[in-house]
Amino acid sequence: MLYASSQVDKRRVGRLAMAIQVAFQELGVFDTSNTHIPLSDMEAIPFSKVQAVENVERTADLDRIVQPMKGILAPTSTPVPLKDIQEQLEKALAPEIKKHVVDIKPKKEGLVVSLREMGFYESGSSTMRASSIEAVDRLAKVVGPRSENLRIEGHTDNVPIHNAHFPSNWELSTARATELVRMFIVRYHLEPNRLSAAGFAEYHPVDDNDIPEGRARNRRIDIVILNPALQEKSPFATPAAAPIAAEPTPEPPVNPVVPAASTGPPGQ
Repeated sequence: MLYASSQVDKRRVGRLAMAIQVAFQELGVFDTSNTHIPLSDMEAIPFSKVQAVENVERTADLDRIVQPMKGILAPTSTPVPLKDIQEQLEKALAPEIKKHVVDIKPKKEGLVVSLREMGFYESGSSTMRASSIEAVDRLAKVVGPRSENLRIEGHTDNVPIHNAHFPSNWELSTARATELVRMFIVRYHLEPNRLSAAGFAEYHPVDDNDIPEGRARNRRIDIVILNPALQEKSPFATPAAAPIAAEPTPEPPVNPVVPAASTGPPGQ
């Protein structure tokens, strides 16, 4: 309205501004105006004399006057997903976080719990250290009773590996992820349909692979607790069971044929 009115003379703009302000006063949003109202429609209303009101208390009352928008045009908010579980995990894994062997970060897809290799694995091995099992016990105690899907990701640095067990970083990262999935199922009895495993080798670093500290951060297992709002889009979301169609009942033949009696020897 104001843009359209900018194309006309100031007299009309002044009257429009006054009308808008008076309308809001009648709703009780703004304080009573002290602007002089002209006696004649021909009298212009200078902008300098139009009252500008900023009242925090009155503005807060808008929620009671104007109903919030709904549907497609409604303003979207950005909730913090999994905030409660993040707080529980930070408390449960506080010793490991303090030692910088566990890192917890919220992301759009969910909450990422990173287990650094230096705290949980020997170099080049997919078997978790016995000394680290107790930390995983505390982690599983938090995530086990919940319903979110978990994606277990194995990551390495860019130093090539070739030993008797793993010909490359692909096999090592995948083996660590699948071993942790097996541990969640066998030891902690998580439902298998909540879990998936992925190996990314060195191709998704979180730090610089050119420095030792960066490579140490890149060697990790990420437990991604997926945001429930995005869970239906997960590539491993449990599909709905397809209805099983009933097998059609075979219809009897219209004109059944009775075989003739055999006249040959028995057995023919």
